[in-house]
Amino acid sequence: MQKTYDPEAIENHWYQCWEKNNYFQPSGQGQPYCIMIPPPNVTGTLHMGHAFQHTLMDILIRTRRMQGFNTLWQPGTDHAGIATQMVVERQLSHEGKSRETLGRDAFIERVWQWKQQSGDTITRQMRRLGESPDWARERFTMDEGLSNAVLEVFVRLYEEGLIYRGKRLVNWDPVLHTAISDLEVVSAEENGHLWHMRYPISDGSGHLIVATTRPETLLGDTAVAVHPEDSRYAQLIGKTVRLPLSEREIPVIADDYVDPSFGSGCVKITPAHDFNDYAIGQRHQLDMINIFTKDAKLNDNAPAQYRGLDRYEARKQIVKDLESGGLLEKIEPHKLMVPRGDRTQSVIEPYLTDQWFVKIKPLAEPAIAAVKTGRIRFIPENWSKTYFNWMHNIEDWCISRQLWWGHRIPAWYDKNGQVYVASSESEVRKKFGLGPDVELSQDNDVLDTWFSSALWPFSTLGWPQKTTELSTFYPTSVLVTGFDIIFFWVARMIMMGLKFMDDVPFKEIYITGLIRDEHGQKMSKSKGNILDPLDLMQGIDLEALVKKRATGLMQPDMAAKIEQNTRKAFPEGMPGYGADALRFTLASLASTGRDIRFDMQRMEGYRNFCNKLWNACRYVLMNTQDTDLQATADDTLSVADRWIISELQTLEQNVAKHLEEYRFDLAATDVYDFTWNEYCDWYLELSKPVLQSDSATAAAKRGTRLTLVKVLEALLRIAHPIIPYITEELWQQVAPLAGKSGASIMTQPFPVAEPGKIDDTAVAEINWIKQFIIGVRRIRSEMNIPPGKPLPVLLQGGNETDKKLASQNQEYLIKLAKLASIERVDTDTVPEAAIALAGELKILIPLAGLIDKSAELKRLRKEVDQLTKTQSQLVQKLNNENFINKAPAQVVDKERTRLNEIERSLKELSSQLEKIEAL
Repeated sequence: MQKTYDPEAIENHWYQCWEKNNYFQPSGQGQPYCIMIPPPNVTGTLHMGHAFQHTLMDILIRTRRMQGFNTLWQPGTDHAGIATQMVVERQLSHEGKSRETLGRDAFIERVWQWKQQSGDTITRQMRRLGESPDWARERFTMDEGLSNAVLEVFVRLYEEGLIYRGKRLVNWDPVLHTAISDLEVVSAEENGHLWHMRYPISDGSGHLIVATTRPETLLGDTAVAVHPEDSRYAQLIGKTVRLPLSEREIPVIADDYVDPSFGSGCVKITPAHDFNDYAIGQRHQLDMINIFTKDAKLNDNAPAQYRGLDRYEARKQIVKDLESGGLLEKIEPHKLMVPRGDRTQSVIEPYLTDQWFVKIKPLAEPAIAAVKTGRIRFIPENWSKTYFNWMHNIEDWCISRQLWWGHRIPAWYDKNGQVYVASSESEVRKKFGLGPDVELSQDNDVLDTWFSSALWPFSTLGWPQKTTELSTFYPTSVLVTGFDIIFFWVARMIMMGLKFMDDVPFKEIYITGLIRDEHGQKMSKSKGNILDPLDLMQGIDLEALVKKRATGLMQPDMAAKIEQNTRKAFPEGMPGYGADALRFTLASLASTGRDIRFDMQRMEGYRNFCNKLWNACRYVLMNTQDTDLQATADDTLSVADRWIISELQTLEQNVAKHLEEYRFDLAATDVYDFTWNEYCDWYLELSKPVLQSDSATAAAKRGTRLTLVKVLEALLRIAHPIIPYITEELWQQVAPLAGKSGASIMTQPFPVAEPGKIDDTAVAEINWIKQFIIGVRRIRSEMNIPPGKPLPVLLQGGNETDKKLASQNQEYLIKLAKLASIERVDTDTVPEAAIALAGELKILIPLAGLIDKSAELKRLRKEVDQLTKTQSQLVQKLNNENFINKAPAQVVDKERTRLNEIERSLKELSSQLEKIEAL
């Protein structure tokens, strides 16, 4: 076994071994347990959010696999229509090309090439992280089988009247030239203006004042609305006004939507360019005039002088013309909510166009009931409220996108515009009796990415065919996903699963938090705080890291700042911590909170944990290999042996319970504490007095050696789902000594607690021994006594149990506390001594000759002076309002924490001074 832990040396070897031996595939035996991976988009590489969720899924799968379940973790990737098309179009732009110059077929071929490249990167990252999905079943949302499922669902829904085509107002992205869903629109408050315009009354009796935040849309107005009970305008209802800058006259209508207290109480109605106006237009049968092109330029429905102008150029010209025509009353500053596309950041235009929709309410009702009745459970439960809130207010789903990359809509049109829906053109001709002379053209639009993703839990298992996998693994066991796609994906999978499988797609939904940086900031390219999971595992040199973080940013000053911060944070580059350290860190962070702060120091701590486990294994091997490990009836177990066996049962109980309840953080904490504190720091030390003793019997030594290997072997199996690589490597060494056989730890059973081995007496005795030893160590630390200096100890008082424990555990106490001697004194008169307690027993350490009183006082007073000076500076700093108001919140918090630590240290030092002065 290598002296030091080197993740690079073991990870690739073991992954190849696992994959080669098909350990990731379903066993075909036991109760089915299935997880569907949320398919990553083929738009590049996996980010920290993916690494986080994938680690948790792998922990669940590995645990259930070891527990004897028939496990399937279904891998795959998503074609991600808009996102992927944007990536490839950006690449073409750098080459001086466009998708239009390439043509549809050549462009799609180019996207497939990108998909291959990106998909390979993603699967390579997943393998490096140690993920164990069934790679033989890897799927892609545009695979032939999944595409057939999409066609089948579309046709069935259309035939049932649940898919329809209609001219509706949609969110239009003028950069992408496509409709996008409400969920892809981000609205934020921005500074704007309110223009108050005069609409002349047609009979010449005056004018109405109408206010708008978008004066360019007046050219599409088809009415002015007032409240039916607004007495100011009652006589005008039914009359007309002249539309400014236009030859048209439009009616004055009455509608309850109008707020008579806002502005003048008159509202311009532009049904083709505002969602509220669209509803009013439908109620009053108003004309709907679209004045924009797909680029958000004014079209031929606008007066000639404005045609071809960008909407914002048109705005300037229209305001200028209103002013010169005496039709502009005033302009006021105004804050308004501006909708932007989440990918392009362009202002979204409400746009009247022909689109395909899913009639969603009939599908939503059963999906609401499935969660209400408990057939599906959200974890944490509070996310069900978010789900219900959206589902109860759901609108019809616009599923068509004006893109080239994606599942093309299976609809064909003849020259008269008649639509025919079927899975293929040949099927259309057969189904509708159309001969070869009837010219047909397929709809150019593709389906929303989330349409195919909604079918993922059953399309990946072979639906619409009735496959063995479908009957075995559907419904799946749990979905692990983020709260940000509850609407996009989770709800739609539930609706489609209930509709086409007549059952829920999963029984539980574990919602994870969002990975942020150590300061709570969202990780983003513009902030320069993105961490690549691959870099964390294998390391990256400084220059490569700077290039990765700072290139591709539009603003040079931003790039320079990010480069500076990166060099400061990682002066020597980023060391590689290995997959296990990253996995352990992510598991330990998986609390029930909404936001999760990723701290590099924790990563380093879990790398140290792996080292600790490695070194513990080396100690065990050195003390057990080539020794007698054949258990006999004569073997005896020490109190330490019985204690660690008992604590192992508690660990096994707790970890199983925590994983059952999706408390990965608690499971990781328990594994860490048992390994580091109980097994390594205490039990290995407690084993030495037995193994190194000349007086210990062969049976006692054999009992301790067997306990060392058996507990370690079980511990490796418990920790394996979290840290698979190092546990496999160590298990291969330890298993034969513990009497275990098998090719891999993956195929071993997950440990199950044996309550009969819980030994409360041994636990109480070891806790007493710990209290004694910790008390002596504390005195050493406080009095600055060298850790290796043997100390004489006097014992005073105590009850009978204390006396008995002190007597029968002298060897442990002397060896672990490094004592010169232990004597009992029954008199109250004792020399000056430092005191600790174990139970009711006083532990006295005479200080004469152990410390130089004057030198120690001088040292402590100097330390107090230095800390007092720093304390004064911090108090002054934190009382400075300029610092509090201007410094970043994390800097202020850091200084407050530092002040608290200094005050705590001063308190401890003052206590030490008092004790030494009293000697």
